[in-house]
Amino acid sequence: MVSFDKIQKRAAKRKGGEKALQSLLPKVNPKSKLSRLSDDRVLSEMAKRIFSAGFVWKVVENKWPGFEEAFLGFDPAKLLKQPNRFWDALQLNEKIIRNAQKISSVRKNAQFVVEIAREHGSFGKFLADWPVQDQIGLLDFLSKHGSRLGGNTGQYFLRFIGRDSFILSSDVILCLRDVGLSLSSTGKSKKDLSAIQKQFNAWAEETGLSYTHLSRICAFSIGENYSVEEEMGS
Repeated sequence: MVSFDKIQKRAAKRKGGEKALQSLLPKVNPKSKLSRLSDDRVLSEMAKRIFSAGFVWKVVENKWPGFEEAFLGFDPAKLLKQPNRFWDALQLNEKIIRNAQKISSVRKNAQFVVEIAREHGSFGKFLADWPVQDQIGLLDFLSKHGSRLGGNTGQYFLRFIGRDSFILSSDVILCLRDVGLSLSSTGKSKKDLSAIQKQFNAWAEETGLSYTHLSRICAFSIGENYSVEEEMGS
Protein backbone atom coordinates (compact mmCIF):
# COMPACT_ATOMS: atom_id res chain seq x y z
CA MET A 1 0.00 0.00 0.00
CA VAL A 2 1.26 3.46 -0.91
CA SER A 3 1.66 5.65 2.18
CA PHE A 4 -0.75 8.55 2.21
CA ASP A 5 2.12 10.83 3.18
CA LYS A 6 3.42 10.54 -0.38
CA ILE A 7 0.02 11.57 -1.77
CA GLN A 8 -0.26 14.49 0.64
CA LYS A 9 3.22 15.77 -0.18
CA ARG A 10 2.41 15.63 -3.89
CA ALA A 11 -0.86 17.51 -3.33
CA ALA A 12 0.92 20.16 -1.24
CA LYS A 13 3.57 20.65 -3.91
CA ARG A 14 0.90 21.09 -6.59
CA LYS A 15 -1.00 23.67 -4.50
CA GLY A 16 2.04 25.72 -3.43
CA GLY A 17 2.81 24.22 -0.04
CA GLU A 18 1.20 22.52 2.94
CA LYS A 19 -0.35 25.75 4.24
CA ALA A 20 -2.05 26.39 0.90
CA LEU A 21 -3.30 22.79 0.81
CA GLN A 22 -4.73 23.04 4.32
CA SER A 23 -6.60 26.22 3.35
CA LEU A 24 -8.52 24.19 0.77
CA LEU A 25 -9.75 21.54 3.20
CA PRO A 26 -13.31 22.07 4.48
CA LYS A 27 -14.28 21.97 8.12
CA VAL A 28 -15.60 18.56 9.11
CA ASN A 29 -18.64 18.58 11.38
CA PRO A 30 -18.59 16.36 14.47
CA LYS A 31 -21.15 13.56 14.76
CA SER A 32 -22.88 15.48 17.54
CA LYS A 33 -23.74 18.31 15.13
CA LEU A 34 -24.95 15.89 12.47
CA SER A 35 -27.24 14.17 14.96
CA ARG A 36 -28.91 17.51 15.76
CA LEU A 37 -29.97 18.17 12.19
CA SER A 38 -33.70 18.64 11.79
CA ASP A 39 -35.50 16.39 9.33
CA ASP A 40 -36.63 19.34 7.19
CA ARG A 41 -32.96 20.30 6.59
CA VAL A 42 -32.15 16.73 5.65
CA LEU A 43 -35.00 16.59 3.13
CA SER A 44 -34.03 20.02 1.79
CA GLU A 45 -30.47 18.89 1.13
CA MET A 46 -31.66 15.67 -0.47
CA ALA A 47 -33.84 17.69 -2.81
CA LYS A 48 -31.10 20.20 -3.61
CA ARG A 49 -28.67 17.46 -4.60
CA ILE A 50 -31.33 15.72 -6.70
CA PHE A 51 -32.31 18.89 -8.55
CA SER A 52 -28.63 19.79 -9.01
CA ALA A 53 -27.83 16.46 -10.67
CA GLY A 54 -27.26 17.09 -14.38
CA PHE A 55 -28.04 20.80 -13.93
CA VAL A 56 -26.06 23.99 -13.33
CA TRP A 57 -25.60 24.10 -9.55
CA LYS A 58 -25.52 27.90 -9.39
CA VAL A 59 -28.95 28.13 -11.01
CA VAL A 60 -30.39 25.72 -8.46
CA GLU A 61 -28.75 27.64 -5.60
CA ASN A 62 -30.14 30.95 -6.83
CA LYS A 63 -33.66 29.52 -7.09
CA TRP A 64 -33.52 27.72 -3.74
CA PRO A 65 -35.55 30.27 -1.72
CA GLY A 66 -38.37 29.57 -4.18
CA PHE A 67 -37.95 25.85 -3.60
CA GLU A 68 -38.15 26.34 0.17
CA GLU A 69 -41.40 28.27 -0.23
CA ALA A 70 -42.93 25.89 -2.76
CA PHE A 71 -42.11 22.79 -0.73
CA LEU A 72 -43.36 24.22 2.59
CA GLY A 73 -39.90 24.50 4.10
CA PHE A 74 -39.36 20.81 3.32
CA ASP A 75 -41.23 19.79 6.47
CA PRO A 76 -41.76 16.05 5.79
CA ALA A 77 -44.91 15.75 7.90
CA LYS A 78 -46.56 18.75 6.21
CA LEU A 79 -45.65 17.55 2.75
CA LEU A 80 -47.08 14.08 3.34
CA LYS A 81 -50.44 15.63 4.26
CA GLN A 82 -50.71 17.40 0.90
CA PRO A 83 -53.12 16.03 -1.71
CA ASN A 84 -52.19 15.07 -5.25
CA ARG A 85 -53.31 18.47 -6.57
CA PHE A 86 -50.57 20.15 -4.49
CA TRP A 87 -47.91 18.05 -6.20
CA ASP A 88 -49.50 18.53 -9.62
CA ALA A 89 -49.44 22.29 -9.13
CA LEU A 90 -45.71 22.25 -8.42
CA GLN A 91 -45.12 21.22 -12.02
CA LEU A 92 -46.46 24.65 -13.03
CA ASN A 93 -44.62 26.64 -10.35
CA GLU A 94 -42.08 28.94 -12.02
CA LYS A 95 -40.21 29.46 -8.73
CA ILE A 96 -38.71 25.98 -9.01
CA ILE A 97 -37.25 23.71 -11.70
CA ARG A 98 -40.32 21.96 -13.06
CA ASN A 99 -39.06 18.42 -13.44
CA ALA A 100 -41.91 16.04 -12.69
CA GLN A 101 -39.73 13.08 -11.71
CA LYS A 102 -37.57 15.14 -9.36
CA ILE A 103 -40.65 16.77 -7.81
CA SER A 104 -42.06 13.29 -7.22
CA SER A 105 -38.79 12.26 -5.54
CA VAL A 106 -39.33 14.90 -2.85
CA ARG A 107 -42.65 13.30 -1.94
CA LYS A 108 -41.09 9.84 -1.81
CA ASN A 109 -38.10 11.04 0.21
CA ALA A 110 -40.38 12.82 2.68
CA GLN A 111 -41.84 9.40 3.45
CA PHE A 112 -38.33 7.91 3.62
CA VAL A 113 -37.16 10.57 6.09
CA VAL A 114 -40.24 10.13 8.28
CA GLU A 115 -39.84 6.36 8.42
CA ILE A 116 -36.14 6.54 9.33
CA ALA A 117 -36.78 9.28 11.91
CA ARG A 118 -39.51 7.19 13.49
CA GLU A 119 -37.06 4.33 13.96
CA HIS A 120 -33.92 6.29 14.93
CA GLY A 121 -35.23 9.50 16.50
CA SER A 122 -34.22 11.64 13.52
CA PHE A 123 -32.58 11.16 10.15
CA GLY A 124 -29.57 13.07 11.41
CA LYS A 125 -29.09 10.57 14.25
CA PHE A 126 -29.35 7.73 11.75
CA LEU A 127 -26.58 9.28 9.63
CA ALA A 128 -24.40 10.00 12.67
CA ASP A 129 -24.72 6.45 14.00
CA TRP A 130 -23.86 4.71 10.74
CA PRO A 131 -20.17 3.66 10.93
CA VAL A 132 -17.92 5.98 8.92
CA GLN A 133 -15.92 2.88 7.93
CA ASP A 134 -18.93 1.66 5.92
CA GLN A 135 -19.83 4.59 3.68
CA ILE A 136 -20.41 2.19 0.78
CA GLY A 137 -23.05 0.39 2.84
CA LEU A 138 -24.76 3.68 3.67
CA LEU A 139 -24.76 4.74 0.02
CA ASP A 140 -26.31 1.40 -0.92
CA PHE A 141 -29.01 1.92 1.72
CA LEU A 142 -29.81 5.41 0.46
CA SER A 143 -29.99 4.16 -3.11
CA LYS A 144 -32.32 1.26 -2.28
CA HIS A 145 -34.65 3.00 0.17
CA GLY A 146 -34.60 6.63 -0.97
CA SER A 147 -35.60 8.12 -4.30
CA ARG A 148 -32.93 9.22 -6.81
CA LEU A 149 -30.20 9.05 -4.13
CA GLY A 150 -27.91 6.63 -5.92
CA GLY A 151 -24.52 7.25 -7.49
CA ASN A 152 -22.91 10.65 -7.15
CA THR A 153 -26.12 12.23 -5.82
CA GLY A 154 -25.93 10.16 -2.64
CA GLN A 155 -22.25 11.00 -2.21
CA TYR A 156 -22.84 14.73 -2.60
CA PHE A 157 -25.81 14.55 -0.23
CA LEU A 158 -23.61 13.07 2.50
CA ARG A 159 -20.87 15.65 1.92
CA PHE A 160 -23.17 18.69 1.84
CA ILE A 161 -25.24 17.53 4.80
CA GLY A 162 -22.02 17.54 6.82
CA ARG A 163 -21.24 13.84 7.19
CA ASP A 164 -17.59 12.85 7.06
CA SER A 165 -17.36 11.17 3.66
CA PHE A 166 -15.38 10.66 0.49
CA ILE A 167 -16.54 11.54 -3.01
CA LEU A 168 -15.52 9.35 -5.91
CA SER A 169 -14.79 12.10 -8.40
CA SER A 170 -12.80 11.32 -11.54
CA ASP A 171 -9.63 12.66 -9.86
CA VAL A 172 -10.15 10.53 -6.74
CA ILE A 173 -10.64 7.44 -8.91
CA LEU A 174 -7.47 8.40 -10.79
CA CYS A 175 -5.60 8.73 -7.49
CA LEU A 176 -6.81 5.32 -6.34
CA ARG A 177 -5.71 3.72 -9.59
CA ASP A 178 -2.37 5.49 -9.29
CA VAL A 179 -1.67 3.84 -5.92
CA GLY A 180 -2.34 0.41 -7.40
CA LEU A 181 -6.03 -0.35 -6.95
CA SER A 182 -7.23 -2.46 -9.86
CA LEU A 183 -10.59 -0.88 -10.68
CA SER A 184 -12.99 -1.47 -13.54
CA SER A 185 -13.52 1.16 -16.22
CA THR A 186 -16.24 2.86 -14.15
CA GLY A 187 -14.89 2.15 -10.67
CA LYS A 188 -18.44 1.43 -9.54
CA SER A 189 -18.74 -2.35 -9.35
CA LYS A 190 -19.32 -3.99 -5.96
CA LYS A 191 -15.76 -5.28 -6.06
CA ASP A 192 -14.46 -1.77 -6.85
CA LEU A 193 -16.44 -0.14 -4.08
CA SER A 194 -15.33 -2.71 -1.51
CA ALA A 195 -11.68 -2.14 -2.46
CA ILE A 196 -12.13 1.64 -2.33
CA GLN A 197 -13.70 1.50 1.14
CA LYS A 198 -10.86 -0.69 2.41
CA GLN A 199 -8.28 1.73 1.00
CA PHE A 200 -9.89 4.77 2.64
CA ASN A 201 -10.23 2.86 5.92
CA ALA A 202 -6.53 2.01 5.80
CA TRP A 203 -5.56 5.62 5.08
CA ALA A 204 -7.81 6.89 7.89
CA GLU A 205 -6.15 4.50 10.33
CA GLU A 206 -2.68 5.46 9.05
CA THR A 207 -3.15 9.23 9.20
CA GLY A 208 -5.97 10.00 11.61
CA LEU A 209 -7.42 12.27 8.92
CA SER A 210 -11.13 12.52 8.18
CA TYR A 211 -12.49 10.79 5.11
CA THR A 212 -13.47 14.19 3.76
CA HIS A 213 -9.88 15.43 3.95
CA LEU A 214 -8.47 12.18 2.57
CA SER A 215 -10.79 12.48 -0.40
CA ARG A 216 -9.97 16.13 -1.06
CA ILE A 217 -6.22 15.62 -0.77
CA CYS A 218 -6.46 12.66 -3.13
CA ALA A 219 -8.24 14.82 -5.69
CA PHE A 220 -5.69 17.62 -5.35
CA SER A 221 -2.78 15.23 -5.84
CA ILE A 222 -3.47 14.28 -9.44
CA GLY A 223 -5.26 15.31 -12.63
CA GLU A 224 -5.96 18.90 -13.67
CA ASN A 225 -4.14 21.27 -11.31
CA TYR A 226 -6.19 24.38 -10.57
CA SER A 227 -4.80 27.29 -8.59
CA VAL A 228 -5.77 27.82 -4.94
CA GLU A 229 -7.85 30.84 -6.02
CA GLU A 230 -9.71 28.75 -8.60
CA GLU A 231 -10.29 25.94 -6.11
CA MET A 232 -11.71 28.34 -3.53
CA GLY A 233 -14.05 29.80 -6.11
CA SER A 234 -15.36 26.41 -7.17
